Amino acid sequence: MYANNNNQFTPAIIKKALWGVGAIVFIIVAMAFIRPWYNVWSQEMEGKAEFAKAEQNRKIKIEEAKANLEAEKLNAQAEIERAKGAAEAIRIENGSITPTYIQYLWVRQQSDLNNKTVIYVPTETNLPILEAPRMLMDNEQR
Repeated sequence: MYANNNNQFTPAIIKKALWGVGAIVFIIVAMAFIRPWYNVWSQEMEGKAEFAKAEQNRKIKIEEAKANLEAEKLNAQAEIERAKGAAEAIRIENGSITPTYIQYLWVRQQSDLNNKTVIYVPTETNLPILEAPRMLMDNEQR
């Protein structure tokens, strides 16, 4: 009844189809063996990268510690020079610290207070009374 039969499976087509199926099966089997090796290699590379990062972080911490040590040494040297200057000032004042000199040092220290108001009120002992903290507390309560 049907004269046109377009489905002609020749041995060459069947051979190519079998080679294609065989290649796909071979790739699947190869991947089953290759993938575990790839996972091991991948984890090894990740471990090396983490180790390199940890090594770099350790070196950074060492350099920071060296910088801190050097800064502390320089701060100590500055403090020694400051003490030598104070000792020289005391020597110039005949070896005694006078109340006037202490007041001078206190006033000089107040220059480090940034944007703070200090009110000086003379007293019997010539020492200032600081009212600023009390005023700040009163203003905060209002």
